[in-house]
Amino acid sequence: MQGLAKALAAQLGELSQAGLLKGAESVLCGVIAPRDGYGPRYLVEGEGDKPFLRMNANNYLGMSLRKEVIAAEEETATKFGAGPGAVRFISGTWSPHVGLERRLAAFHSRRSAIIFSSAYAAIMGLIPQLVSKQTAVISDELNHNCIINAISLAAPAEKRIYKHLDMGELERCLDEVAKSCARAIIVTDGVFSMRGDHAPLDRIMTLARSRDNAFAEGAIVVVDDSHGVGALGATGRGAEEYSRSAPVDILVATLGKAFGVNGGYVVGEEILIRYLRERSPFYVYSNPITPAEAAAAHKAIDVLDSPNGLSLLEHLRSMTARFKAGLVRLGFETLPGEHPVAPLVTRDSARTVALVEHLRRRGILVTGLTYPVVPRGDEEIRFQISADHTGADIDAALEALAEMAESKAPAARASKL
Repeated sequence: MQGLAKALAAQLGELSQAGLLKGAESVLCGVIAPRDGYGPRYLVEGEGDKPFLRMNANNYLGMSLRKEVIAAEEETATKFGAGPGAVRFISGTWSPHVGLERRLAAFHSRRSAIIFSSAYAAIMGLIPQLVSKQTAVISDELNHNCIINAISLAAPAEKRIYKHLDMGELERCLDEVAKSCARAIIVTDGVFSMRGDHAPLDRIMTLARSRDNAFAEGAIVVVDDSHGVGALGATGRGAEEYSRSAPVDILVATLGKAFGVNGGYVVGEEILIRYLRERSPFYVYSNPITPAEAAAAHKAIDVLDSPNGLSLLEHLRSMTARFKAGLVRLGFETLPGEHPVAPLVTRDSARTVALVEHLRRRGILVTGLTYPVVPRGDEEIRFQISADHTGADIDAALEALAEMAESKAPAARASKL
């Protein structure tokens, strides 16, 4: 191992010099229940009994701490055990897996659904299975890393990257690849995780349908809406609902963000799901989520798809609006919109680091994105609002930010990141 260790140490050194090391992870070691008008607080290893407000989690609806979701997981673990036992085609399918897939299909008004160990695995197990020797893949330039890696693994005949949300360039890409390809796959995030903006799925679907006849096997739209489902739209159906789009051809999402559990899934036509069960290696050769996780996710969907869920969504929108309005009032730059990802745009790496450290001293956990992780001038702090947060929580965060706001801050504006 000595030679390998030396090579790996050199590569880590290069990452450090480039500013790309993520460094030590914060270790959460306890949860303090909501009290006195504040939401839950978290204990961090090495910080003693200091409570932290968590504003860097994807738990948009607070489902991971809901008693009924926890109870569903505990009851099912007692009934079926802690793990699935094997991959599903051998012996790993349990009734909670099947029940969850049926519930997901119904929730999204689709014919069928398939669950994966994560949404990352779902994308990696989906896109390469859709790519033939005559397939073109066309992707938004800000798509998630899982989409980028899935396209690389798929090695399509043609690959095009269009400027973020640029429908004119997407149209030109479709027309270009129609000259040589039998199938086109347009792939995009529903909500872009670093910014909280969303793809115009209504326009993308209209464009795809207008080009179907240009391809012998059609123009297919694949959307990863992991940050949208459960966080955006009047009933939490995500970017489809928010943009009033026709149902996209293939929808991918996660159980590990707004639903608060673990795993990913794909919904679509029955023939597609049957094919993935036979051919997707990330499904065939990988254990599923546990039966208990499946039951917990099923319960979280039931909660969202109820009057209580509508109340959670309303509260989430209210807290998001309160926080973004506060950023503007303090003179910070942010992106408008209803999604609970609320970027505070600093446009400066040193200021980003200083703000993150200040907030941590004040008991607030956030994530800063600096150059070269993002382009120079696009540095930001990504705040993530949750239905767990109360008005007092939002005001506490804004109070801490006010201490660092520049006295002569420029008027806040809608960012063009």
